[in-house]
Amino acid sequence: MAAANVEIRSPGEAVARISYLSSDVIVSVQSAQSIESEFSSHLRRYAGRKDRGLVASSESGVPEIETVRENSDPLLSVFAPIRSGKLVSVTTSSSILVLSVPHLYRLANLPVVIHVSLQPSQYPDFSSITSIRNSGFTFLQSETLQEAQDIALTAHALAIKSGKGVIHFFNAGSSARDSDLPSEDESVVKDLLNLDAVRSFQNIKIGSTDIYADNGRIATITEVHSAENGISTSMEKAEVSSISEGPINSEAPSKASSAGSSKSDRESSVDDKDSISSATTVEQTTTRPVTSDDIYNFVSTIWNQLKHRVGREYTPFQYFGPANAEDALFIFGSDVGAFKEAIGSAKSGDVYAKAGVITARLYRPWLASKLTATIPKSIKRLAVLEQIRRKTTKWGPLLLDLLTTLKSGPGGGVETIVGHQLGYIAPDAIQQALRGVFQNLKSERPIQNLEVGNSEGPSESGETELSQPKVESAYMKILDQIFGQRLYLANAIGSRDAGVSASIASNPEFGFGSLVARKGHRQRFLSEVQASTSSRSLGNDAKAALSKWAASAGDDKKLNEVTDELIALLEADQSTKSKDLLANKGLFRTESPWLVGSDAWAYDLGNSGVHHVIASGENVNVLIIDSTPYSEGAAADAARRKKDIGLYAMNYGNAYVASVAVYSSYTQVLQAMIEADQFDGPSVVVAYLPYFKENDSPLTVLQETKKAVDLGYWPLYRWNPRNDARGEENFALDSERIKKELKDFLARDNHLTQLMKRNPEFSSNLAQDYGSEVRALQKRKAKNAYAQLLEGLFGAPLTILFASDNGNAESLAKRLGNRGKARGLKTLVMAMEDYPLEDLPSEDNIVFLSSTAGQGEFPQNGRAFWGAIKDNTELDLATVNFSVFALGDSHYWPRKEDRHYYNKPGKDLDRVLANLGGKRLADIGLGDDQDPDGYQTGYQNWEPAIWQSLGVDKVEGLPDEPPPITNEDIKLASNFLRGTIEEGLLDPTTAAISAPDQQLTKFHGTYMQDDRDLRDERKAAGLEPAYSFMIRCRLPGGVSTPKQWIQMDDVSNNFGNETMKLTTRQTFQFHGVVKTKLKAAMRGINQALMTTIAACGDVNRNVMCSSLPTASAYHRDVYRCSAKISDHLLPSTTAYHEIWLKDENDKKTQVAGDAVQDYEPLYGPTYLPRKFKITIAVPPHNDTDVYAHDIGLISIKGKDGRLVGFNLLAGGGMGVTHNNKKTYPRTGSMLGYVSKEEVHIACEKVMLVQRDHGDRKNRKHARLKYTMDDMGVDVFRSKVEDLWGQQFEKPKPFKFQSNIDTFGWQKDENGLNHFTFFIENGRIEDTADFPMKTGLREIAKVHRGEFRLTGNQHLIISNVDDADLSKIKEMMSKYKLGNYQFSGLRLSSSACVAFPTCGLAMAESERYLPELISKLEGVIEENGMRQDSIVMRMTGCPNGCARPWLAEVAFVGKAYGAYNMYLGGGYHGQRLNKLYRNSIKEHEILDIMKPLLKRYSQERTEGEHFGDFCIRIGMIKETTEGKTFHDDVAEEESDEE
Repeated sequence: MAAANVEIRSPGEAVARISYLSSDVIVSVQSAQSIESEFSSHLRRYAGRKDRGLVASSESGVPEIETVRENSDPLLSVFAPIRSGKLVSVTTSSSILVLSVPHLYRLANLPVVIHVSLQPSQYPDFSSITSIRNSGFTFLQSETLQEAQDIALTAHALAIKSGKGVIHFFNAGSSARDSDLPSEDESVVKDLLNLDAVRSFQNIKIGSTDIYADNGRIATITEVHSAENGISTSMEKAEVSSISEGPINSEAPSKASSAGSSKSDRESSVDDKDSISSATTVEQTTTRPVTSDDIYNFVSTIWNQLKHRVGREYTPFQYFGPANAEDALFIFGSDVGAFKEAIGSAKSGDVYAKAGVITARLYRPWLASKLTATIPKSIKRLAVLEQIRRKTTKWGPLLLDLLTTLKSGPGGGVETIVGHQLGYIAPDAIQQALRGVFQNLKSERPIQNLEVGNSEGPSESGETELSQPKVESAYMKILDQIFGQRLYLANAIGSRDAGVSASIASNPEFGFGSLVARKGHRQRFLSEVQASTSSRSLGNDAKAALSKWAASAGDDKKLNEVTDELIALLEADQSTKSKDLLANKGLFRTESPWLVGSDAWAYDLGNSGVHHVIASGENVNVLIIDSTPYSEGAAADAARRKKDIGLYAMNYGNAYVASVAVYSSYTQVLQAMIEADQFDGPSVVVAYLPYFKENDSPLTVLQETKKAVDLGYWPLYRWNPRNDARGEENFALDSERIKKELKDFLARDNHLTQLMKRNPEFSSNLAQDYGSEVRALQKRKAKNAYAQLLEGLFGAPLTILFASDNGNAESLAKRLGNRGKARGLKTLVMAMEDYPLEDLPSEDNIVFLSSTAGQGEFPQNGRAFWGAIKDNTELDLATVNFSVFALGDSHYWPRKEDRHYYNKPGKDLDRVLANLGGKRLADIGLGDDQDPDGYQTGYQNWEPAIWQSLGVDKVEGLPDEPPPITNEDIKLASNFLRGTIEEGLLDPTTAAISAPDQQLTKFHGTYMQDDRDLRDERKAAGLEPAYSFMIRCRLPGGVSTPKQWIQMDDVSNNFGNETMKLTTRQTFQFHGVVKTKLKAAMRGINQALMTTIAACGDVNRNVMCSSLPTASAYHRDVYRCSAKISDHLLPSTTAYHEIWLKDENDKKTQVAGDAVQDYEPLYGPTYLPRKFKITIAVPPHNDTDVYAHDIGLISIKGKDGRLVGFNLLAGGGMGVTHNNKKTYPRTGSMLGYVSKEEVHIACEKVMLVQRDHGDRKNRKHARLKYTMDDMGVDVFRSKVEDLWGQQFEKPKPFKFQSNIDTFGWQKDENGLNHFTFFIENGRIEDTADFPMKTGLREIAKVHRGEFRLTGNQHLIISNVDDADLSKIKEMMSKYKLGNYQFSGLRLSSSACVAFPTCGLAMAESERYLPELISKLEGVIEENGMRQDSIVMRMTGCPNGCARPWLAEVAFVGKAYGAYNMYLGGGYHGQRLNKLYRNSIKEHEILDIMKPLLKRYSQERTEGEHFGDFCIRIGMIKETTEGKTFHDDVAEEESDEE
């Protein structure tokens, strides 16, 4: 293609050149054949010169240019060539997009590229893009001339790489002032397009029986897993398949997928040369759809290539402005450059000075995590400017995206987000517009949805005004947007209920009659027109046009094309006849008739009139808007719940049906309405628009819609009973969460109508999704099967239902059931969620046991039952005997206003059952954790009352009950930690393992967890939780080689969730490892000469030691001791090697140990009573919290500067149970000094005393700290010395000065360099603007020293030689790793993982603490304390993983969004803090902390730390020892009910 000295002058030309080079066929969409578009003249010129493209497979190499008019269904021209293996691109204006929605859905999984010039160019309407954003395409945006060239190329490369459609949109007017640029470099284009992949695609054909049919095709990725001799190895490969014929098969072929595949860039999890053998290699493949993450990976690869070749950098979201800006604009509109220029040249006094500007390059898929990573943490206020001229919802689509992204977490992200409608702004009014926007943004009460500029487009006046737009009706606006003048509404809008009048809402027959009358009127009008063709009063041109129109009456498309010309001629005719015809000119067009109704029509379908509309067979479209929020609708009584009109209509078989939700998928709404209009017959579109009150926030409406759609309450689907005649499926499900389950069902039964006819019970409560119906049938089947087992038994029936989070209520229920059986009762025990509610009135005797969760809520497995019964008025329980036992903690909510939460679920259930007529077997029982025996105190009074009521209280000869199975029983029966782990790993029916094995795998270094973010949704779908495993390494001293770092990185990528967690125990932790990859992950870790054994469980865990970057020789001495202690206290069982490390011959592969026998000389068969932790600290740095561990070793330096021994502390520990004063944190007690040669023996003896004397009956009292307090320090010391045969020496003097890390570069005594990285909360991951994980991996490839993990979750790159320093610094700069210029508060913070993976979490921690700190940093900086260190820690529960009890200020999760606040911890980690406030939320935290921090800045003495200050001013009492932790708290707990 000619490129010499070519200067590109417009985006249209830049795009046309790239499209020409990259396509076989270019569909050039023009308003008319004779009118050029901004692309077409260039394309014709290139083709006229016979310029060769790079992709065109024709002999001439010249791509085919197909010109199509805008009103001729232009995207229809794409199907035939792309299905014949030709790469197709489209150049068009934005005017065709909305009406092309049905085609877009079908093209989304084909590699078509659509280049869109937004119109009109001076003031474009971006709603053309937002309207189709959910069509499945990838959307890329360019703003400048150079970007138009680069993003056009990106679009073509991405389509080829992903197999999916890409839309590239731009506004030509925005680059009008850009300088010309040289033509593209064809070598760059070749590299990015991957011509091998292009040829592969061109060699395949996508068959179809119909031009419209998509055959269920989806773009997929095929992953290839290598295996040798049939045994899976840890190697994984991936291939990208751009073609999938039909649905994905569950069993993928063993060879690579279809043509068009290209190897991905993923690396093997281990070095190839280590895993290659002479064994036969078998490749097993799995195929999955291309995801949003894949799109991001693909586009990032392309942009990285582009950056490497041309030096220009692109990211999904781009930020321009100061790194510390507090205000920013997010602009989705034209002329971004003008705004940037104005802000950049602002004077210091301007209200918009130092603001930032954010734009989207990758608009869809919307990558929320990339956006949050792009926006500087300093941003507090965000103004959203959207150029949406045809806005159909109250809130702009971009505003909703940002609210969901930035405001959905606890406390939110950016504090203020204000939406604006961006109108036309003249160049000389930019500054005035900015002033208006920022004044509104910074006001106390910003006004949402203000218009900025002239909404009508360019005008002579440059004045910018701010005004509030009118409230819009979403679905009515969409109808108007799609059909315009063709729209005919049979009823008026204006009612408060879903937008229609009360009379219309109550009677759809009225509207239907109007439509039938309209149809008759049009028939008469057609006859009148035909008669008028011979009228003498009309001119010849008008008569000819009328004749042409009448001749087209059977062809709606042709009819509408000639109507405009006809109307123009009649208006010019001015005759009486023409005026008569024009009086009904709306009838010239083929109207789209719509009847709009409310959810009031959904209660009684037989009488509502909807039945008659559907049964009529008339070509009528019915739109029914449902405004009931999910939270209300899901809880409604099933017998009175609204029926699903959609499923009702589908059962008829003659109607088009769609279920839509504008705040879930706007594009699906468009497609459904267009398809309804095209369907010749009745169409029903049920539309969701939930709100509690008219002024609900957009986030509320959005969240309600998301819950309804994600949980199956409001599934999105489209049903066309005539699709099978075209070779397409009748039913299309558009809601992601339940797609698989419904598709599986439809694959079995072909048509949903067959299901309805064969299983009429599915029609009983039609508002439920299929997953819920299956769940209900499962409940019925399980209960009936159990009932059959009980038939042969005598005695009264007793049903026992439980709701339990921590297992107590479930255990009690099962024990009660066993006791009932022993007394001759027919007992049935099950979770509340598994019980079919309709059976409740037929029960004779039923009891309920429920724990208390959150803020007085039912546990997870009781919420559905409670939701169904709490407002039920139909159940008659007059013949039912019931009783309730509730479990709670009377001190959990100490404030009077919160006391009603105590045992609230049980109390509420007791009240509701009585109101429904039930008779109490016994009064409600209340179990209180504060009673002497906990909940057992109340239970021991309640259970006998049950037996007495049932007449079985005096049964003699009852068998002895087996004691409950404890952890001690599990350990003893495990055969030295084997259990049934091996069998559980091989069980393909579940992603979980058994409960006993869950306890045993902890000893092997792994916990089973589930994704708590997905619990509710999976529960609603009838699926088990999303189980996965956490793996923790055993890494003494936290020292890793660079090679090990890379291998750990591989483990996280290949087997986990692609992140690593640096823990507070100075080791690696991996999350999201599914069961099928667990063994391979363990092997990968062991192949790195690391292990996971004893990283968890009732054994000595990872031994920590100070990182000490400034004294390498001394660190080496201390580190060797930590390794020596760790090795000495390792378990000796060979179970670990048998289960995880077998080789191909089923032999134990001993990689990270040499255990040879099953004998535990230190631990015995039951190991320790509880976990055991050891750490070493090197004064003056207490960076490992030496006081917080079972054994804390304080290193003592000799006169030669080397290690001589340790002061030994014992009895530290952090675990606590909320409001259980028998549990408390404790700092270690000094036992004395021990030499370095004897330290491992001394540690052993301390551990053995704990082994023999620790409490094995009560795990809450089993830690060493309680053993020491029970014995007394002196007695404990003597027992250790007796076992040891030696005595501790008098402790040596030492002094601690801090327990935080020192960031930045430091030199040690040998001249080697060390850099401490700030890793916030220990999470190693890549984000869009901070490729931390990649950068650390690249550094590890060249680093010749070591990595040291710190006890504060940070990382040190150690032992960097001066010769390597510049290279390491260069790499750090490249990957943005050198930044530690954060506030002292942030640098001193720490948080545990908590949600979503930790099963113990009660509140957020890692995901929330950074946001809370951001909200406190303002007052920190205002008061000159940015550099001041204040130790702040947060945990999601009281178990203390982040050691919160030693922090100067700590927040410990109590319930979701609620925390206990503690103050007064010692800055050096030497003193426990104390409870200051109970169960406070974010606003309360900020109300306390902000003035307290200000006071601290003003009143502190020199050198006084925050914790000390809080004690000195009397805010909190000092905690002198663990046993006084609960004494003298600032907020006393009240005993009042």
